[in-house]
Amino acid sequence: MYVLNLVFIFVIINSLRAAPVSECDVVPITQWSGSASKRNAELNKPVHLVIVQHTVTQDCYTDTDCERIANGIRAYQMKYLEYDDIGQSFLIGGNGKVYEGAGWRVGAHTKGYNNKSISISFIGDFRDKVPTPHALQSAQDFLNCAVYKNHLNMNYHLVGHQQLSATLSPGASLQNLIENWSHWLNDVSQL
Repeated sequence: MYVLNLVFIFVIINSLRAAPVSECDVVPITQWSGSASKRNAELNKPVHLVIVQHTVTQDCYTDTDCERIANGIRAYQMKYLEYDDIGQSFLIGGNGKVYEGAGWRVGAHTKGYNNKSISISFIGDFRDKVPTPHALQSAQDFLNCAVYKNHLNMNYHLVGHQQLSATLSPGASLQNLIENWSHWLNDVSQL
């Protein structure tokens, strides 16, 4: 009986740990990849910084294609970059779905900012075009939900990856677009 109670408590704790991810219509990493994240260090919430990126991969418009690309990113980062797991916090497909990467745990997306920010990485290359309307709406909905659930500070700042690192990410077209979003921060010198 004692062992059964311990198993029951373990199941409850693990389901509660995963609850914040699914609260905002995020596809859990276990669902799209078949295995749990190996990242364990939780971010301090509410998070104050969101970093927008792109994956510089093919675009995806179907669940199958988005999951295939996300799995490819995860495999590449773990095998060739020797990361513990996928570095991006959340990925957003052209199908309008948000996929959990590192989630609300410390990821590996922006050197010097991983322990105090989340990244939202749009699947595709957005140097010369913007993500689909579905992807953009999903990003806004996710951020609003994250604020409502107190995972993200209501006065959070949003920046493009290129504002913090020597990179072209999130691509010129996407960077120009996010500069019109309400939480965008131009001067990153105080971060």
